[in-house]
Amino acid sequence: MIATARRIDVKEAETLQAHYTLWDWRRRISDLYARIRAMSDAEVAAQLWRTTRAELFRNHPQTPLEAGASAPEYFDYNPRMRFTVEFAPTNDDAPYHLPVSDGTIHLSPFAETVGLRSALGNELTVYWIDGYGGGVFLPFLDATSGHATYPGGRYLLDTIKGADLGWTKDGRVILDFNFAYNPSCSYSSRWTCPLPPASNRLRARVEAGERA
Repeated sequence: MIATARRIDVKEAETLQAHYTLWDWRRRISDLYARIRAMSDAEVAAQLWRTTRAELFRNHPQTPLEAGASAPEYFDYNPRMRFTVEFAPTNDDAPYHLPVSDGTIHLSPFAETVGLRSALGNELTVYWIDGYGGGVFLPFLDATSGHATYPGGRYLLDTIKGADLGWTKDGRVILDFNFAYNPSCSYSSRWTCPLPPASNRLRARVEAGERA
């Protein structure tokens, strides 16, 4: 419930409500990933992720879906698309100005995955989002992009929004492409989103995670 000490007009009330509900959306997503990290069965965790997202997309005020649109659809869970990787320093540390649908967002490449090449054809660059607080961001494209999946690519890690599957006990990063998801701009032009660089295109078909 939102209360104020003075009378506010409709626009002020709508702005306040929008920020409140976005805060709630991000808290729920963060809580969801915390539950997932505590689960030992990855396939059961993926099912929880899907059902929780479906409920949020259907009923939450901050849903990216347009009225009447259906909830996200997914590939069947594929255990071969779950990896544990190391991060190595990247040779390219120049800031990257990543296009979004209404401008640019500033990212700094800080690492490269080690552990995907043999299965998926190449490694991925991991970015740090510049700005207050920062955050890890891992977007990618693959051979399904523009066909079975969204042409603008998908996201795997976005710690600003809580999308983080954690580490193994020996410190390797968990990258499970069954949790790959579409950016909000894939559902509605009301949203803007960073688009993955061509260098983060995997040669393989990643038939896991969210579909187009």
